[in-house]
Amino acid sequence: MALTGRTALIAALGALIAGLLPGWGGIAAVCLPLLAAIGYDLLRAAPVRTLHLSRPASVSIRLGETAEVDLTVTNLSGRPLTADLRDAWPPSGWQPGTQYAAARHHLSVPAGERRRVTTVLHPTRRGDHAAVRVTIRSHGPLGLAARQGSHRVPGTVRVLPPFSSRKHLPSKLARLRELDGRTSVMLRGEGTEFDSLRDYVPGDDVRSIDWRATARRSAVAVRTWRPERDRHLLLVLDTGRTAAGRVGDVPRLDAAMDASLLLTALAAHAGDRVDLLAFDRRTRAAVRGRTGKDVLPAVVQALAPLEPALIESDMTALATAARAGAPRRSLIVLFTTLETAPVEMGLLPVLPQLTQRHTVLVAAVGDPRVEEMRAARGTATAVYEAAAAAQHDEERRRTKARLARLGVTVVEAPPADLPPAVADAYLSLKAAGKL
Repeated sequence: MALTGRTALIAALGALIAGLLPGWGGIAAVCLPLLAAIGYDLLRAAPVRTLHLSRPASVSIRLGETAEVDLTVTNLSGRPLTADLRDAWPPSGWQPGTQYAAARHHLSVPAGERRRVTTVLHPTRRGDHAAVRVTIRSHGPLGLAARQGSHRVPGTVRVLPPFSSRKHLPSKLARLRELDGRTSVMLRGEGTEFDSLRDYVPGDDVRSIDWRATARRSAVAVRTWRPERDRHLLLVLDTGRTAAGRVGDVPRLDAAMDASLLLTALAAHAGDRVDLLAFDRRTRAAVRGRTGKDVLPAVVQALAPLEPALIESDMTALATAARAGAPRRSLIVLFTTLETAPVEMGLLPVLPQLTQRHTVLVAAVGDPRVEEMRAARGTATAVYEAAAAAQHDEERRRTKARLARLGVTVVEAPPADLPPAVADAYLSLKAAGKL
């Protein structure tokens, strides 16, 4: 039972009146009618326990969007329901300071009928957000007392990665069409497939001239080529402690996810097969065997609940899992860090196991703050920052050189620039016939 503010006001006025009347008679004259009214209100209030509540099991949105979650309240009792309802969700499901107002609803449901209320969520974090509970306060007709109770109504809002790099996809697809021979630009690379013959034009590579075809026609004929299709890509995300680090406002893992989504979309359009592996000391997420239009939604769903683990990644186990996920020659794109210690102690010893059979691309998130430090001057602190940036650059140069000696392609860029940089590296490898 819950008493309302109206009850408190009447009780206060009753106490004032009772104080003006002599003896216990005044108190009884005020309290007994009030108690009777409260009892009547409780009896007439619709019961909370018999209400039937339901909602969709799951709703999916992208980070930054709003989710409208419907809740249906069915009044199975014989009394009309006048109630205040609070649909509670985790704090990360709302913009700061908005959860209390957005979660509260007032509704009236006649006996035997149903009503729908909509709670608007604006999640601030990627992943699964589960409903907490629905609390209902059912008021009596006089508004003096209310019944209150809670229901568990399962429901989940899955917040998907925002895929901010989608804006780069049209330009990358245009370059892909060039590589595919759909425009006048025809590229020749080792491992590409023969496409067709056309007349020679100045500037063509003389190595592409088909002398036998030329002998049968009146003009010089050249072969055109297109990159091989149905190549295999394995995207490997290192979800260890280094992935939890933030560069600006973006976690390294989220930047790697964005690059993975752009590369997946691009490779799917190219006719290549894409698999995904998220690993630290064990497999956190995996997508295998999806093709065509199915692969991008599958990767998005797999990445949505993924969070970095605050442990050191086992690179030996990661390499073993990558080899198992790429039984034939593949392009393995490893999203990890280029910090000196993790690379030298963890990555370098296992890379030969991968480069022996596969083409390996290592993608890492660069920190634009280093560029600012490099240009700093004017104070002692600024000079020390510039020296630290220079030392950082030298360590990076040595690390990249050691990786290059193993035949690894290295891409390092700030979070916003990493997705197009990885996509460009993929297209360059494809044009060179190295996939």
